[in-house]
Amino acid sequence: MKNKKICIAASAGGHLTEVLQLKEIWKGKDYFYISDNRINAISLYKKEKVYFILPPRRSYTKTGIAFIQTLLIFLKERPDIIISTGAEIGYPALMLGRLFRKKTIYIETMSRISPSLCGKLVYPFVTNFYVQWPESKKFFPKAKYVGSVF
Repeated sequence: MKNKKICIAASAGGHLTEVLQLKEIWKGKDYFYISDNRINAISLYKKEKVYFILPPRRSYTKTGIAFIQTLLIFLKERPDIIISTGAEIGYPALMLGRLFRKKTIYIETMSRISPSLCGKLVYPFVTNFYVQWPESKKFFPKAKYVGSVF
């Protein structure tokens, strides 16, 4: 069985900080990150493989650009699994991952008990949806409660 390639897609800042708490999961595996060009992602870029894309910022034009940029990264890297804690960088990665029939894992951010926009958008499509608050199951009944990543 071949080693599965993992894409970790998260907006810089808190979303990237959260997903980095799980780095033991992909330790020793073939992986890369997709983020936006902000401070903690730039720091990560100095020691890891990180691709930067334009954050959509709720703009249709920028969302289209982010999808194209993510598609080009996927065509180059060919990930088997996409993991995201979301926000706008995770959305195109997770949706394209499902389009290509890859395993997609979304972890609703710990900062939200009520649904995030990204969570609401990807919930019907991802293969695995996790929440960090038991109260979040009220909004995402098929999600699995896993506790905090911290």
